[in-house]
Amino acid sequence: MPLPNFLVIGAMKAATTSLYHYLGQHPDVYVSPMKETSFFALEGHPLDFDGAEGRAVIGPWARRASVTDIAAYRALFDGVAGETAIGEASPLYLYHPDAPPRIARYVPNAKLIAVLRDPAERAYSAFLYMRRDGREPIADFAGALAAEPARIRASWEWMWHYRAVGFYHRQLRRYFDLFPAEQIRVWLYEDLRANAAAVVRDVFRFLGVDDAFTPDTSLAHNRSGVPRSERAIRLLNRPNPLRSALRALLPSDARRRIRIRLQDLLLAKPPSLDPVVRRDLVASYREDVLALGRLIGRDLSHWLA
Repeated sequence: MPLPNFLVIGAMKAATTSLYHYLGQHPDVYVSPMKETSFFALEGHPLDFDGAEGRAVIGPWARRASVTDIAAYRALFDGVAGETAIGEASPLYLYHPDAPPRIARYVPNAKLIAVLRDPAERAYSAFLYMRRDGREPIADFAGALAAEPARIRASWEWMWHYRAVGFYHRQLRRYFDLFPAEQIRVWLYEDLRANAAAVVRDVFRFLGVDDAFTPDTSLAHNRSGVPRSERAIRLLNRPNPLRSALRALLPSDARRRIRIRLQDLLLAKPPSLDPVVRRDLVASYREDVLALGRLIGRDLSHWLA
């Protein structure tokens, strides 16, 4: 029974969901039917997130969306039928310190793919995403950032770690300490947004599959935004009788396309990140961003503007 030979390790809210779907279209690429298994971060974890919001939201969600047993994880790849590249995408792998050594133990030769986004904008996008889904009770981003340290101490799940998730150098360094540099490739979110097809072709070359294949990159998955109707967004994104009925009538790809199109209609463009909040975030990230630029050989000065 195969295990992955490539992993999309993050970052969160940096188009990893879109990349997962683009890669999965290639006939010689197999991606696990479940995105965000988080197995290498949470193997054997009791999923005991116990913050106040954790009891109400995190526990059930994490139990549905995570795989913590190696047998169950292996079963996700039962469908492999001779594909060259076999993988999955779990953004928690970049952030969680337990993931790199577990990956090194189980799949030491796996190719590792990271997509990184301006950390201040990433944090704000994560906040908007949580507000969109009704999982963030604090209405202003500055307030949510102020609450973050106490939430982390109270074991709130990682999606509420808005600032902490953005220290990419310290997170990526763990991988460079354990894996040969040639097994790790890093792309930037802005590159993917500007020319998704070119980035995906580059990823195909990295994975050793035919880069002449052109996937449909017209859909952007998992957008953040301000709901025009919170009730409609929750109906669209959470289990309900209507979604169950459509599941019986339509194939998964058709349902996904309909959901994305409807979500785009239901989301308004969010306000820009407050300059005062951005300055605070940029100041906290400055040294990490400079070190990251040296590590990956990219000029990231625009992230510090």
